[in-house]
Amino acid sequence: MVTRNNIFDLQSDVAVVIGGTGGLGGAMADALASFGAKVAVVGRSQTRGEERVAAIRQAGGQATFQSADALDLGSLVTARDAIESQLGPVTILVNAAGGNKPDATLPPGSDFCKLSHSAWREVFDLNLVGGSLLPSQAFGEMMVARKLGSIINIASMAGMIPLSRVVAYSAAKAAVINLTQFLAREWATKGVRVNAISPGFFPAEQNRALLYNPDGSLSARGSQIIGHTPMARFGDPKELAGAVVWLASQSASSFVTGQNIVVDGGFSATTI
Repeated sequence: MVTRNNIFDLQSDVAVVIGGTGGLGGAMADALASFGAKVAVVGRSQTRGEERVAAIRQAGGQATFQSADALDLGSLVTARDAIESQLGPVTILVNAAGGNKPDATLPPGSDFCKLSHSAWREVFDLNLVGGSLLPSQAFGEMMVARKLGSIINIASMAGMIPLSRVVAYSAAKAAVINLTQFLAREWATKGVRVNAISPGFFPAEQNRALLYNPDGSLSARGSQIIGHTPMARFGDPKELAGAVVWLASQSASSFVTGQNIVVDGGFSATTI
């Protein structure tokens, strides 16, 4: 029986957060652990991974770090087997690896026809191949075999609206949303739900220089974004907690698959 008290209870779940060493991925790892899931933080930086694990444990959660390269299927399979041996069968996968490359961005006045092809491929590999495809293959295989799982891809509001400048990133995140819908259809009768979360603008290491001046004031770009956001502010990573826990919980979202949940302060709802 689902009650108000247990609908978001994840105590029987094992959650893997690929890219849990980053700001947004780390916040989602924190959220899943706070609702009882045993969390495996997966990434390449052991230092940042161990720091995240320590923070989760200090807050009373259960967590471990597992090193893996999201662009290497063999590395992910090795990580999967190690996690399942240590924590048990994985039931939740959050694909939070991703990012952008300066060479794949178009500054004002630049020529799209001169955009670096190698940088474009790097951004697609980072966000689509490593950010969704390979982890979904590695962990989804076992979820399908057990007929139970929730995969949550981290897309972007930029994947819905082709933002100026970040052309490769926007296109890659649009592909993530499309792959999410494909996998949702493919695995809908096999007990595995696949959804996406599209964050709006959340200041982090990779975009801070775009949003703020060195003195901490808003940049011209940051001011433009705030002016286009009905809530008139950027997001805080903690504000992704509700969406990720809801999609992770079989009790709370058992009939939800193939959806893209937007958390952007209203940015995508504004046309003028």
